[in-house]
Amino acid sequence: MERVGLAIIGCGSASPAVSLDNDGLSQVVETSDEWIATRTGIRRRCLADPGYSLAQLGAAAAAKALEMAGVAPEEVDLILLATSTPDDLFGTASVIQARLGATRAVSFDLTAACSGFVFGLVTAAQFIRTGVYRNVVLIGGDILSRWVDWSDRRTCVLFGDGAGAVVIQADPIDRLLGFELHSDGSQNACLNLAYQGESKVLTPDVTIAQGGYRPITMNGQEVYKFAVRKVPEVMEKTFFHAGLDAAEIDWVVMHQANQRILDAVADRLSIPREKVISNLAKYGNTSAASIPLALDEAVRDGRIQPGNKIAMSGFGAGLTWGAAVVQWGK
Repeated sequence: MERVGLAIIGCGSASPAVSLDNDGLSQVVETSDEWIATRTGIRRRCLADPGYSLAQLGAAAAAKALEMAGVAPEEVDLILLATSTPDDLFGTASVIQARLGATRAVSFDLTAACSGFVFGLVTAAQFIRTGVYRNVVLIGGDILSRWVDWSDRRTCVLFGDGAGAVVIQADPIDRLLGFELHSDGSQNACLNLAYQGESKVLTPDVTIAQGGYRPITMNGQEVYKFAVRKVPEVMEKTFFHAGLDAAEIDWVVMHQANQRILDAVADRLSIPREKVISNLAKYGNTSAASIPLALDEAVRDGRIQPGNKIAMSGFGAGLTWGAAVVQWGK
């Protein structure tokens, strides 16, 4: 089968209408705008109300991406949803497929937490490069407000809800210039959203566990040290794979976890901070949604132009981390 390339030809994003700023959050937990902003760079976050679903968010973002790309839903071959917070543990991608009317698309969820969008991009590339599919919709979306302990000011100040999407299309020229992915399960305890069950005796000889998921727990210091060490390293390896120097990168779109991390990575790579796109002040940490949310804003406001080389990097729970360099558009 002839090998083909790919191009990202459209993007879109969506976020809940309800917003909670730091002053409002100080009514929920002992904190302040100054405490949060100086440590994280976050000023507010969007939060889904009880009737709002991830499928709604993801479908809205995907519809905007398809509109920009000029691709009809019926032309979509594959829908990938990168998420850690599905509406249904059996999967939410197929619900998005139905909402879009993408009747011929196969759909499935992919979980790699805050690295999910980058992992999803590389996954989509394999289907396109082997000639199996032509049009792929990749969505990164999470509703983390469902799983935050709102009495824990170390974590509840960080997270918000949102979704972002891109349309990836087969093309004679391959615009995924390089990538590198990693996982380290030995550090899983640093950041998790773990199942917690209680024993239930079915018969005298058979006992199972039933329960649910406890709120997000995080060792912030360890996650910070991991990010500022591993992200520059994985980005440098990706630049090497792409045959590029850091100076040739037009924009950097990293997972929007903490402004201090974004600044530290830029400094270690000698990339000017003004090349690093940041919108976490408005949205907080939206996990798998953060990269496509930031990408969509930068495309729509004219910062990212066709032909620009964009370095993306995701990092987080798992622990997982990865990077990719793409050239925007055709």
